[in-house]
Amino acid sequence: MTVAPEIFETSPEKLLTPVLSAFWDEPRSWTLETYLRHEGYQGVRKALAMSPDEVIAYVKDSGLRGRGGAGFPTGMKWQFIPQGDGKPHYLVVNADESEPGTCKDIPLLFANPHSLLEGMLIACYAIRCNRAFIYLRGETVPVLRRLHEAVREAYAAGYLGRNVLGSGLDVDITVHAGAGAYICGEETALLDSLEGRRGQPRLRPPFPAVAGLYACPTVVNNVESIASVPAILRRGKEWFRSMGSEKSPGFTLYSLSGHVASPGQYEAPLGVTLRQLLGMSGGMRPGHRLKFWTPGGSSTPLLTDEHLDVPLDYEAVGAAGSMLGTKALQCFDETTCVVRAVTRWTEFYAHESCGKCTPCREGTYWLVQLMRDIEAGKGRIPDLDKLADIADNINGKSFCALGDGAASPIFSSLKYFRAEYEQHVKGRGCPFDPAKSTVWADQSHPEVHV
Repeated sequence: MTVAPEIFETSPEKLLTPVLSAFWDEPRSWTLETYLRHEGYQGVRKALAMSPDEVIAYVKDSGLRGRGGAGFPTGMKWQFIPQGDGKPHYLVVNADESEPGTCKDIPLLFANPHSLLEGMLIACYAIRCNRAFIYLRGETVPVLRRLHEAVREAYAAGYLGRNVLGSGLDVDITVHAGAGAYICGEETALLDSLEGRRGQPRLRPPFPAVAGLYACPTVVNNVESIASVPAILRRGKEWFRSMGSEKSPGFTLYSLSGHVASPGQYEAPLGVTLRQLLGMSGGMRPGHRLKFWTPGGSSTPLLTDEHLDVPLDYEAVGAAGSMLGTKALQCFDETTCVVRAVTRWTEFYAHESCGKCTPCREGTYWLVQLMRDIEAGKGRIPDLDKLADIADNINGKSFCALGDGAASPIFSSLKYFRAEYEQHVKGRGCPFDPAKSTVWADQSHPEVHV
């Protein structure tokens, strides 16, 4: 269906909740001066007036859930750090945003890096930590430069270093640029990479909260999770809980991309629907309709236009058969070949597999071979069941979630678009005409396949 903005009763101004993105459009939004003009570093002052345990309880009571994909309660993760163990504690921020379709942490760091630094200060105080790390996707050099400058500004102003704001708290932050491996977005592979080793997932237990970076208690949080903390401390947990749903409270950044009129970042309460977000963005591109979409990047099971009114929170999306993940809403119209899209995603996961476990290393390879054959019209009908069987042998049986992410597009695309797979097999090629892009090709002309 084609979604137009006039079908909505609620105005975009009432749906959007700009907090992290409130002043992204201001000149030099990334500077300390701009951040201070917008109540910057007021949350950490409130936190320092509380005890560390009170800060953890406050964040826990707010209901803030991790914004990196799993949705684990942030305060609870902080609470897992053992106290009085005599070991150094570490905070690691996962800024290795590599999920296909995901683009929220990088714009946030580019436009408002001090929100992350202030959140890290609060987290360090809460978990009794003096050393923190930001693991950034290394290809984003402009963001790396802005992060370095923000850290320099924070040190110069006394927000980092020795005796922060006269509290007796010492905090040092190191910005580390990764080398472009998708697997390093998995928290234990990230820790191995940060220690100078090849990025591969670790066997758990022990979990990072007990033995993480340098075998010491470590909290690993997503950028948006930590950056949301200062606003919660500054405005109150009740304010935060007034948005979203009971189990998924608060605001979040939705990355809307694909065949939409106005792609971009939309900060709204959890529980907003894709229909509402499309209304704010002008709908699908003129003359086209939504065919399928991903709620949280390519590693989450895809959904169709039947799910336009599913509330985008962790529970509702899960009940619909997918995952909210990183809230990367990739929207595809009727000109898109599902088989081609899933093949490209599968090739990505096969390429990015670290090779540590057999199901993922071998399974993604064979998925790619089958998908390429089907796309090229060389497949057979039994290959569709073989696809599902191989995906089943990967899903839940690999060392980390990369295997599950590779299997998800296979399962969901076969569920909703099996007929399209069969058309590729019976028609001996892709039924979409790449020259016209919007119509089905004449099956008597297989040369239209590319």
